[in-house]
Amino acid sequence: MEARYYAAPVIRPTPAAPARRRGFVQPSILPGFGLSFGFVLIYLGLIVIIPLAALALRPWEIGLDGVIRTLTDPRVAAALRLSFSLSLFAALVNAPLGLLIAWTLTRYEFPGRRLLDALVDLPFALPTAVAGIALTTLYAPTGLLGALAEKVGIKTAYSPLGIFIALVFIGLPFVVRSIQPVLQDFDREVEEAARTLGASDLQRIVRVVLPGLLPALISGVTLAFARAVGEYGSVIFIAGNMPLKTEIAPLLIVIKLEQYDYAGAAAIGLAMVLISFGALILINAAQIFLAGRGRR
Repeated sequence: MEARYYAAPVIRPTPAAPARRRGFVQPSILPGFGLSFGFVLIYLGLIVIIPLAALALRPWEIGLDGVIRTLTDPRVAAALRLSFSLSLFAALVNAPLGLLIAWTLTRYEFPGRRLLDALVDLPFALPTAVAGIALTTLYAPTGLLGALAEKVGIKTAYSPLGIFIALVFIGLPFVVRSIQPVLQDFDREVEEAARTLGASDLQRIVRVVLPGLLPALISGVTLAFARAVGEYGSVIFIAGNMPLKTEIAPLLIVIKLEQYDYAGAAAIGLAMVLISFGALILINAAQIFLAGRGRR
């Protein structure tokens, strides 16, 4: 008898229907969206939105003229200018310093590397007042480094330079810790491909490595700037706190609170929030633009 063979029917799976979006909620296999979303709203409301709303409303107790008079006061204007200019300058200086430290800790093996890596986080661990006392002791005219600077005519402590040193000290870990994980995960094969194509060491760093690190570098600089603007404890000891010269804006807020001028203190705080928010928007826009160019 002749054997006959029949081809088995091919069963094609029916494509699953796309999950429908319910309102503004994206479908997910994880439960608990309502509870999680409610917790987020409560947290943001109690910790962020309500305090900022209170800060925005309190200055208007003295009226628009009072707010303008407070912010245009020469002492207040000088303090705001000093705080933001030195914070920006310190954050920009921390960019190459943090990049160099992160590169050294990531790309090289040497004795004491782990210890040096741990010391980077020291400004995080130290109370700000302790850091301020330590920096003042070191950079005062009678201190080890301050005495050396005095011999060449440079005044460190009790001057804007002392404030700048303190802001660099507290902002450096933000830049290092933002760059370090990105640098550790960076694809070495891309660098090797550039080497085989004849690129020099400088060309590989500028055209291959830096474009991939720019978003993380900008993020670290942003964090360092934000921390420096509101820094108080590590600055007041080394600043000297001379009005119109070395008085920072956070100290001026404390002084107005001690004088029971709550509306004036809130006006200065609101000005700092608005200036910081505007600067962060510009920095984040630059970060998004660079990240978009890097994906092309």
